[in-house]
Amino acid sequence: MKWIQAPASLVAQWDALFPPDPRAEKRKMFGYPAGFVNGNLFGGLFQDSMMLRLGEADREKFLAIPGAALFEPMPGRPMKEYVGVPRKMLGDEKALRKWIASAFEHTASMPAKKKKAKAPKKR
Repeated sequence: MKWIQAPASLVAQWDALFPPDPRAEKRKMFGYPAGFVNGNLFGGLFQDSMMLRLGEADREKFLAIPGAALFEPMPGRPMKEYVGVPRKMLGDEKALRKWIASAFEHTASMPAKKKKAKAPKKR
């Protein structure tokens, strides 16, 4: 399965909605723009869609939105804490800001990921 590049307009939208919190870190995940806090992924882009990590209560509310679903980077392989943002919601900046903030705050409340030790260089 060949993945497609995220549209420039979606990348620009993600950048514009990225939390201004100094703990928020821009990195790549699956080769796409993503946001991390304390080493944990809170959301990002995948192909031509956006995904967010939500706490259980917010995830249930979000999944009740028409078009929302668990995020599946590959069919049959859902990432259970993550939701795919419905296409229709991509046009609603106010709603997106709310859900991105919720994803950020939920993820910020999680224990920080420990950095992996770098493997020694092979000679």
